[in-house]
Amino acid sequence: MTGIIDAHTHIWERASGDYTWLTPAHGVIYDDFGLEDFAPVRAAAGVDRVILVQAADTPGDTDRMLAAAAAHPEVAGVVAWLPLQHDDLREQLDARLATGRVVGVRALIHGMADGEWMLRPDVAEGLDALAAADVPFDFVTSGPAALALVPLLMQRHPSLRLIIDHLGKPPVGGDAAQFEEWSRLLRGAAASPRVAAKLSGLASAVGAPDGWTVDDLRPIVAEAVAVFGPDRLMYGGDWPVSNLAGGYVRTFEGLHAALDVSSGDLERIHHGTAVEWYGLDPCAARA
Repeated sequence: MTGIIDAHTHIWERASGDYTWLTPAHGVIYDDFGLEDFAPVRAAAGVDRVILVQAADTPGDTDRMLAAAAAHPEVAGVVAWLPLQHDDLREQLDARLATGRVVGVRALIHGMADGEWMLRPDVAEGLDALAAADVPFDFVTSGPAALALVPLLMQRHPSLRLIIDHLGKPPVGGDAAQFEEWSRLLRGAAASPRVAAKLSGLASAVGAPDGWTVDDLRPIVAEAVAVFGPDRLMYGGDWPVSNLAGGYVRTFEGLHAALDVSSGDLERIHHGTAVEWYGLDPCAARA
């Protein structure tokens, strides 16, 4: 029996100065969060291992995650930040991979002023370096419209593996037109077999704990399963951002109440897809 891997967990420390996006306006997540804080809620949901995902475009954030991974055997891997547009990207990538803990790369592209930053020629060189090293890139959006970039990226970088975070921020609880537009964009993004997605951050995107229901999640989750299948979907809890939507356990239970799949498919979403796409040890936590 394999355990549950949460493929999308964050930690942060405000005094570091790395998390300039985090302000008192963020309410309950305007605080410091470490894996010690996560342990009891993770256990309550039955989650055994986590993948730490970058929360700032800084070396310090990655260093913090790597230090946590060294101290916590439940960390299965780290999705690090790297400056994709820099000339020494390959050297920096090699150094991060040499730790034996970095399994992917992400940048906070959803907060950038240039909505097409990913298409820049200097960034393209960085994506080619990731593809050559077989390191997946996590693609995070501020809304569904950014999914239109995914087919372009896969045309330009056909050997890159790309993982869409939070299903591209679908319109949870939205109207039919919004759903159809998101579905169209998601299907276009999923056309490449080298694109996967995370069932993560769905309720968090809504915000208020009373702003979403399981019924709101059902059509979103069903569409994701239809589009990607369990072999290209993985579970992510998005802690501590999930606290905005009522807490980790509530969002975990809400997602799973909306997820209508077989036990075998659920095991794939809980474990197998993350193992395959991030190249994890399938059986054991890191020592």
